[in-house]
Amino acid sequence: MIEQVEEILLTLDDKLSKTLNVLKEDYAAVRAGRANPHILDKINVDYYGVPTPINQTSNISVQEGRCLVISPWDVSLLKSIEKALQVSNIGITPTNDGKVIRLAFPQLTEERRKELSKQVKKMGEDAKVAQRNVRREALEALKKLKADKLISEDEFSNCEADVEKYVSEAVSGVDALVAAKDKEIMTV
Repeated sequence: MIEQVEEILLTLDDKLSKTLNVLKEDYAAVRAGRANPHILDKINVDYYGVPTPINQTSNISVQEGRCLVISPWDVSLLKSIEKALQVSNIGITPTNDGKVIRLAFPQLTEERRKELSKQVKKMGEDAKVAQRNVRREALEALKKLKADKLISEDEFSNCEADVEKYVSEAVSGVDALVAAKDKEIMTV
């Protein structure tokens, strides 16, 4: 019976950590006015018939803080990379000079900063909703153990307190990520 409780708590902790990691990945793709190579992480290029992430086909570097330079290892990929960037919705038009592709990040307007801030807060709220769903699943599993008389009322109360502690720590982590990303976006 104790193993089952430990398994529930481990699963809870794992799912809460994954929620935070997904939010971090999503925030890496949010364009905050500075060149960030992670914005290209989810973009695939057709590499000899196989969809391949751009960072596995090219060297990506930041130039002067506002420009990404993509240098493909195989120059024949330039057109494919350019096409993949145009099809993706990153909102930046690529410039192809025959050897490299440049993505110039424009300065964000105040209106765009506010839009991005709202988007970041919504993503944070979605992460909190996911964490609450994970908490609900864990509590339902614990209630089932209590109903099956595998754990006592006191053990259930202790486990319930542990679940709440894990979830509140995870929610604090989401709040910290939201605040950091919002500050990054609103900084001119």
